[in-house]
Amino acid sequence: MKKRVTLTFPKRVVQMPVTYRLARDFNVAANIIRAQVAPNQIGKLVVELSGDIDELDAAIEWMRSQNITVSLALGEIIIDEDVCVHCGLCTGVCPTEALKIDPQTDKLTFTRSRCIVCEQCIPTCPVEAISTNL
Repeated sequence: MKKRVTLTFPKRVVQMPVTYRLARDFNVAANIIRAQVAPNQIGKLVVELSGDIDELDAAIEWMRSQNITVSLALGEIIIDEDVCVHCGLCTGVCPTEALKIDPQTDKLTFTRSRCIVCEQCIPTCPVEAISTNL
């Protein structure tokens, strides 16, 4: 099973090796999608957790016991078709190739099922046609 979550770390917990502990103690793999972590500051991490449902639940409970806020990341990327100019800049930063230019139509295509909501495409879009509902 997989769960995409946003982790918010208090300043005193930022130095803890959380992804290592998830793997070692709970047999849960953590694929880091986005990170904003710095010493002595509140940290945020968007991760996709993979593992057995009971192990995932135990891992989430452990993180909460460490004062890490765990929120399910249910958002998705939104593309405003009326604004998009199909320049293709976003395709160069999309790690899963959810965004592609169709070679026959030269139009942007978006495969939502491939999107991991890493948000790398958002600042890349020169006309601000890409946003998220997170």
